[in-house]
Amino acid sequence: MIDEDPIRIPITGELDLHTFAPPEIRRVLMAYFEACREKEIWVVRVIHGKGTGVLRETVHAFLRQSPLVAEFHLGNETNGSWGATLVALRPPPKIQRDEPR
Repeated sequence: MIDEDPIRIPITGELDLHTFAPPEIRRVLMAYFEACREKEIWVVRVIHGKGTGVLRETVHAFLRQSPLVAEFHLGNETNGSWGATLVALRPPPKIQRDEPR
């Protein structure tokens, strides 16, 4: 029997994708980014590892098309190098209220 309970991930601004299967990546990133925005975390470090680069390319393909992402770039020597990507999230749009006349 397969356990269908959702996995709880702490929302800290750092997401390690090593434990997720490739078909789960897009869904995990979207849900994590939405949770970060709710907590007003605007920069996320996504750890995809160095490996062959397939996971990194999967992540970057998602980031290029996601409306939640303002910009992204590979990490530097202090925050993961090419095994991590730093993602700047867009804040949610502000709700404009009609001003009384």
